[in-house]
Amino acid sequence: MSPDSLYRLSAFTTDPNGGNPAGVWLGNVLLRPEEMGAIAADVGFSETAFVAPLGGNQWKIRYYSPEMEVPFCGHATIATGVLLGELQGEGNYELETQVGWVPVAVKACEGGYEASLTSVEPQQAIAEPELVTAVLAALGWGRGDLDGAIEPMLAYGGSWHLVLAAATRGRLDDLDYDFEALKAVMLGAGLLTVQLVWRESERVFHSRNPFPVGGVIEDPATGSAAAALGGYLRSAKLIPVPGRFEIRQGLVMGRPSWIGVEVPIAGGIVVTGRAVRI
Repeated sequence: MSPDSLYRLSAFTTDPNGGNPAGVWLGNVLLRPEEMGAIAADVGFSETAFVAPLGGNQWKIRYYSPEMEVPFCGHATIATGVLLGELQGEGNYELETQVGWVPVAVKACEGGYEASLTSVEPQQAIAEPELVTAVLAALGWGRGDLDGAIEPMLAYGGSWHLVLAAATRGRLDDLDYDFEALKAVMLGAGLLTVQLVWRESERVFHSRNPFPVGGVIEDPATGSAAAALGGYLRSAKLIPVPGRFEIRQGLVMGRPSWIGVEVPIAGGIVVTGRAVRI
């Protein structure tokens, strides 16, 4: 491996013009935090992963948005897995993240590689009415815009997200929020993104993820939120388990993304996707 190499990939897609772009920096030793932050700001993607070998199939990884370090990032993990597949070959990689060890299975497929991460144990917490009200106000949504069958919930799959389910596809597609107001509410609640979803069917969800705390209006694909959603749906018995569903994201942004989610009876949620060099 060449020292200090910076790659750019788009995750959850096979098209460089789709998916969610991520930087992946590979080096023999991780840089200082201020250096990683400066590189992430220069790259300008929602996240850049910084990766260094620990020996064998184990790697240390850290994630930075243009404005802050984040504890875990799913799309940058998928991009890292695909890149390791390209450089090291298919296999099972172990990533030491801030939130714990995350295994990533990488396999060759037609035209490239596919990576599947298994999240840390998902968690859920009640979304207090005051938080939901503040977020809805920043979004310009009302309570009537929500799907009553999927209650607002705080969900964790490596990072905390507020899950809000829209009652209609039109409500989800029409997103025009107050960036600074939503950012302030999210920082106060310790949220990485607000995960807005619409359930098309039992096996298909559409999602949009405002990410103002990272200096980004919206993520085209959010793997950590996909894991969090899988854990929430399992806990609330809103899907049969074991089971699978897919998330379609980035469509309105013109960067279509496909995220595969496998929900076992217990344990971490498996999030799968492709990635391609930019």
